[in-house]
Amino acid sequence: MIRLLILDVDGCMTDGKITYTNTLDELKSFNVKDGFAIKQWLRLGYKAAIVTGRESKIVSHRADEMGVDYLYQGVKDKKEALLRIEELSKIGRNEMAAIGDDLNDYRLLKEVGLSFAPSDAVSIIQESVDVVLKKRGGEGAVREMIEYILKKEGRFEEYLEHWIGDSG
Repeated sequence: MIRLLILDVDGCMTDGKITYTNTLDELKSFNVKDGFAIKQWLRLGYKAAIVTGRESKIVSHRADEMGVDYLYQGVKDKKEALLRIEELSKIGRNEMAAIGDDLNDYRLLKEVGLSFAPSDAVSIIQESVDVVLKKRGGEGAVREMIEYILKKEGRFEEYLEHWIGDSG
């Protein structure tokens, strides 16, 4: 059973584009549908972590906004972050799922119970994960991953119930 998600940011939670303004402020766009699914995942009692190679106040804000349990930025070795998350959460790697799109995600993806890549991930990552999603990074790939896991584990109806269940 998957109990914890590990999410990459650029190329998974976003489309991978980084835009700078004239004052060198960084801009990122997150998919609201991904955020909605992450919040519902957490509402069901699961955990989530964001592990990213870059540092960004935007990512910190987004993680806080969604209530993500663990946030690691500026990570050079994502497998090391995985080991820290495993230690802190007391959740085994076989009960974790991760999504990644590029070479810096490879070692992490090979260590978790279930691995995913957006449809626009680099080919070596697509070839090494358990599931290549239909959606591109930043275009609903994280939501597709969450819904895939919940369907596989028989909790999809519970995920929907709060929103479309019988109100009475």
